[in-house]
Amino acid sequence: QVRLMESGGGSVQAGGSLRLSCAASGLRFSNYAMGWFRLSPGKEREGVRERVATIDHDGRTYYAESVKGRFTISKDNAKNTLDLQMNNLKPEDTSMYYCAFDRYELDCAGGYCTANYWGQGTQVTVSS
Repeated sequence: QVRLMESGGGSVQAGGSLRLSCAASGLRFSNYAMGWFRLSPGKEREGVRERVATIDHDGRTYYAESVKGRFTISKDNAKNTLDLQMNNLKPEDTSMYYCAFDRYELDCAGGYCTANYWGQGTQVTVSS
């Protein structure tokens, strides 16, 4: 049974940093593509999640334009963890953040992806 558990969310002031972590179990970690997503502004009720950063099983990364240069995605195949280092946070980064996994690659179209496995989410709040 696949389990994903996020941690590291919290409240910070603008310009601050947070590090999110997603611990995975029940899967062969190195065979999976994975990423971080957050609820789209104005679409929280529908549960629409936009792509923040993703990393394929072979290490290729993708970043949304809004986070390039500020966020860094990384994974540790030995520890089965996926991290998101978030620096210079802005109020518009406030959202619920989710990690998601799928075998080899995520099925993405632009800023949105489908995935078989999702975590429960961790809240990030950035105050101005």
